[in-house]
Amino acid sequence: MKGSTSEQPGRRSSGHRDGPPRRFSLSTPDELGNGRTAAAAHFERASSLSDEEYLVSDHLQQLSSSSKHDSHGEPASLASSRVQRLLQQRQLKHDREAWYRGDGWIGRPMISPDSVSKLVPNCMNDVRDGGRQRLLVVANRLPVSATRKGNNWSLEVSAGGLVSALLGVRQFETRWIGWAGVNVVDEADQGALTKALEEQRCVPVFLDEETVHQYYNGYCNNVLWPLFHYLGLPQEDRLSCTRGLEDQFEAYKRANSMFADVVYSVYREGDIVWCHDYHLMFLPRCLKELDNNIKVGWFLHTPFPSSEIYRTLPSRSELLKAVLSADLIGFHTYDYARHFVSACTRILGLEGTPSGVEDHPLGKLTRVAAFPIGIDPNRFIDALQSPEVQTYVKELQEKFCGRKVMLGVDRLDMIKGIPQKLLAFEKFLDENVEWRDKVQLVQIAVPTRTDVHDYQRLTSQVHKIVGRINGRFGTLTTVPIHHLDRSLDFHRLCALYAITDVALVTSLRDGMNLVSYEFVACQNMKKGVLILSELAGAAQSLGAGAILVNPWNISDVAAAMKDALDMSEADREECHCHNFEHVTTHTAQVWADTFVSELHDTIYEAQQRIMRIPPQLPVGEAVAKYHEARNRLLILGFNSTLTSQVEGSGRRGPEQVREMKLRLHPHLHEVFSVLCMDPNTTIVVLSGSDRNVLDEAFGSFDLWLAAENGMFLRHTRGDWKTTMPEHLNMDWMESVEVVFDYFRERTPRSYVETRDTSIVWNYKYADVEFGRVQAKDLLQHLWTGPISNTAVDVVQGGRSVEVRPVGVSKGAAIDRILGEIVHRKRIFTPIDYVLCIGHFLSKDEDIHTFFEPELPYERELISNHKFLEGKTSADRRLGQKDGGKTASKSSSKSSGNPGNSKSNGGRSKGRTMPDENGMIHSKTVSKKDKVLEDDFGRQEGSSVLDLEGDNYFSCAVGRKRSNARYSLPSSEDVVSFLKAIADSCSL
Repeated sequence: MKGSTSEQPGRRSSGHRDGPPRRFSLSTPDELGNGRTAAAAHFERASSLSDEEYLVSDHLQQLSSSSKHDSHGEPASLASSRVQRLLQQRQLKHDREAWYRGDGWIGRPMISPDSVSKLVPNCMNDVRDGGRQRLLVVANRLPVSATRKGNNWSLEVSAGGLVSALLGVRQFETRWIGWAGVNVVDEADQGALTKALEEQRCVPVFLDEETVHQYYNGYCNNVLWPLFHYLGLPQEDRLSCTRGLEDQFEAYKRANSMFADVVYSVYREGDIVWCHDYHLMFLPRCLKELDNNIKVGWFLHTPFPSSEIYRTLPSRSELLKAVLSADLIGFHTYDYARHFVSACTRILGLEGTPSGVEDHPLGKLTRVAAFPIGIDPNRFIDALQSPEVQTYVKELQEKFCGRKVMLGVDRLDMIKGIPQKLLAFEKFLDENVEWRDKVQLVQIAVPTRTDVHDYQRLTSQVHKIVGRINGRFGTLTTVPIHHLDRSLDFHRLCALYAITDVALVTSLRDGMNLVSYEFVACQNMKKGVLILSELAGAAQSLGAGAILVNPWNISDVAAAMKDALDMSEADREECHCHNFEHVTTHTAQVWADTFVSELHDTIYEAQQRIMRIPPQLPVGEAVAKYHEARNRLLILGFNSTLTSQVEGSGRRGPEQVREMKLRLHPHLHEVFSVLCMDPNTTIVVLSGSDRNVLDEAFGSFDLWLAAENGMFLRHTRGDWKTTMPEHLNMDWMESVEVVFDYFRERTPRSYVETRDTSIVWNYKYADVEFGRVQAKDLLQHLWTGPISNTAVDVVQGGRSVEVRPVGVSKGAAIDRILGEIVHRKRIFTPIDYVLCIGHFLSKDEDIHTFFEPELPYERELISNHKFLEGKTSADRRLGQKDGGKTASKSSSKSSGNPGNSKSNGGRSKGRTMPDENGMIHSKTVSKKDKVLEDDFGRQEGSSVLDLEGDNYFSCAVGRKRSNARYSLPSSEDVVSFLKAIADSCSL
C-alpha cells in the first residue's frame, strides 16, 4: 500500500506512519553550499518518498555506512586481499537485492514493485557516490539494426548472444558503441542516425564499405573466426592472396583506431570501457595510447585456441601485445584463459602467473580470468506466463501429441555440428525401431552469411541429409525431422523450449552456447534432458546436469539420445534442478557485475603494485649531481644493462647466438671514451660474467673490471687479481657440473656456463613451461645429492639456476673491491657521488643497500666463521627501523673503535684510509676469537665514502621488485642516461 496515493499533490500527511521514525543525516556538500541546513535538506528528500520507499532508502543507507565501519562503529580497514574485497562487495550487493525483493526486514511493510523500481536507481546513486557507474560497451555491432525509411531511421533490436546477455544488465548506466550495420556517407544522414540512436543510448561508428569489407568480412570472418574455432587459416596459393591478407590486417587496425576515436569522444573520467570479442583486439592498445588511465576490460566470446594453433597466425605477436594493454582480460572458461596465457608465454616470452600475464619489465600485470556468461532467466520465465506463449504451447502440444520432441536451435555454420547431429539421429532411428513413430526432431537453422560459398555448400549438405532421413523413416502423414531455415520470434521460441523433451547442443566448437541456458530456463515444468557437446563452453557450467557427448562420435550421440529418452523422471528432475539453479544464479547481471568488480580490483592492485616499484630514475637530477661532485664512483652491471636488446623481432635463431655472446652496446663506445677521461670519475663494471667476456668488451677503456660477482678484479691496464675469501671450498663444482650437463642434454636449447667460482644452467631459450618443470627437477637433484652437505647458495634467476659458494655476492665483494681501487689509485678525496646501476639477481641486490647512507654498515659472521663485508638487505633494513642509531652504536661498541659511532649521512668521515697491504681477504677465526675493528678499518674501501642522501643513485634495470632507489625499464634507457652524462661533460 502506498502511503501517499490518496493525498493531494505537494502535501504530505502529518499523521502517524508505520515503521521507525525518519532519521536525519548530514546533507551533501552541494546542499550545504546552497545554504540549507542538514536537517532541512534531508527532510525535504525524505518527504518526497512514500513510507515503503523510505524504508528501502533508510536500510540501504545503513548498508552503505556499515560497509565502511566495523561492528564497533570504527572505520573498517580495507580488505587485505582481492578475495576479501570481492566477498564484501558481493555481501553488500546480496543485502541490497534482498531489499529490492521486499524480504529484507521482517515485520516491516511489504514493498510494492513500483516503489522499488522508482527507488532502486536513486539508492544505487547514493551507494555509488552520486551516480550509477557508466559502462561503455564496445562491440562490432550495435544491439539495434538501423533501416532507412524515407528521411527517417527505423531501429529494431538485433538478435545475438551478447545482446541477450546484456539485456539483463541494469545496474550500470550503459552506453553501446559500435557499427550500425549500414553504410552512411552523407553527413546529414549520419547526424540523423546518431540522433535516433541516442534515444537508445547507442553511439554509432561509421565505417566505409572498403573498410568493412577488409576488416569485417576479410580479417575477422575469414582469418580470426576460423582460427579461433580450430578451422585453421585459409590456404592461399597465390602471392596476391598473401598481400590481400596484409591489407586486411591493416584495415583491421584502422577500424579499431576508428572505434577508439569514437569511444574517446564520449568517454568521461571514471567510465569503464568494456571491449568485446575478436573484432576489437587492437582496441585496448588504441585506448591506452589516447589515455593510459582509462579502465579497459576485454572479453572474448569465442574459444581461444591452444598456442600451437594460434601461433600459425602471421600477426600473432601484435594482437597479443595489443590485448595485453587491457587491465582485465576475460574468457568464458578456464581452458580458454589458460590457452591465452600459454600463447603469451610461448610466443612473447612473457611470464605467466596464476593471476595473468606480466608483460612489462617493471611488473605490469594484465589479469586474465574466466567469467562464464549467463542470460536473463526471468525474461524467459516471465514470458512463459504470458497468454501469447501459453497459446503457442497448446498449439505445439496438440501438434506433437503422442511424440517426444527433440530440439536443436543453431546458426547454420560449420561449427554448430548440424550435419553430425542429423547423422546421429539417423543412427538412433536405425538402431531403435520402437522409437521411429514416437520421436520428432525439430531443427531450427538460422541462415548466416548466405553469400559465402562454404555456407551455401553447408546448407545444401544439411538439406540432403534431412531429405534422406525423412525419405527413409517418414510416412504419408508424418516425417521424423521438421527443419526450418529461419529464426523464430521470442515468444514462439519460448513455447518450443517449454514443450521440448530433449535439447540437442552438438557444437563442434563453441565459446559458450546460450541456447542450453535458455532451454533450462524454460523447463521448470517439463524438466527435459539436455544433451550437450563437451566442446562447448557451457559444458563446464552445465555439464553436471547434462549428458555430455563428443559431437564427432556419431555413435556416442545416438546412444545419448536413447539414454535421454529412457531417463527416469527422478533423474530428469535432479539434473534439471542442478542446471536451473546455476542458470538462475549465474545470470548476465552477475556476469557483468563480477567482471566490473574484478576490473575495479585489478586496477586497485595495479596501483598498489606500482607503489612498490621503484620510481623512474630522475635523469636530470642525477646528471646535475654528477657535475656537482668532486669525486665520483660509477658501478655498472653488464648483462641486460650495457648490452643491446636483441629480442623482440620474434625470430629466435641468430638472436640467440648473439645474446649468448655478450657484446657492449655500440652507442656506448663513445660514451665510455668520454667518461674514462675524467680523473675524478672511477668506473667499475661489476658482472657475474667470466673474465674473458669482460676483457673482450671493455679492454680498450680506462676502467675497472670485476668478474664473477666481484671475485676477480683488475684495471684494464693491469692483471687480474682474486678477491675471493681464503679457504673457499670449491670441491662441489665437479659433482654439480655433472648434474647440470645431464639437464642440459634433457632440455633442448638450454646451456651451461662454467666459471671459476660458480656454475649456471640457463634455459631462457628452451620451451618455457618445459624449462620450469626441468628446473624444479634439477633443484630436487641438487638438494638431495651433490650439495646436500655443502656450504653453497642456489640462486634462481628468471630462467636460470646458479650454484655459488655461501657469501659470494656483489654486495659482499664490493667493499674489498673498493678498498683495492682506493689503494691502487691513491684516492684521498672522499667519494661524494655514487651511481650503482644494473640488472642484478635478488641475491646480488645487497650492493644497492651497501651504499645507502641511511643504513648502518655491519659485518656478518657466517656458519663457516668467515666475516662477510656487508649484510643482506633484509638484515640491514632491520637496523633502519630503529633509525640506524642503535645498530651503529652496538657495532662501534663491540669493535672498540669510537670513531665509527659518529656518522655523516650514515658513512663516517673519520674511518682510517686503507694501507698498502693490497688485496683484502676475510680472516678465518674460531668462535672464541675476537676481531678488532681497527684490523678491518684499515682495509675498508667504504672509509672514503662521504655520501649524502641525494648524492646516491641506485637503479635497477628491468626489475619489478628491487632494493634500489630507482628503476629503468631496459638497457636502452641506461644507454640514453649515460649518453646524457657524456654529452654534458662535452659542453
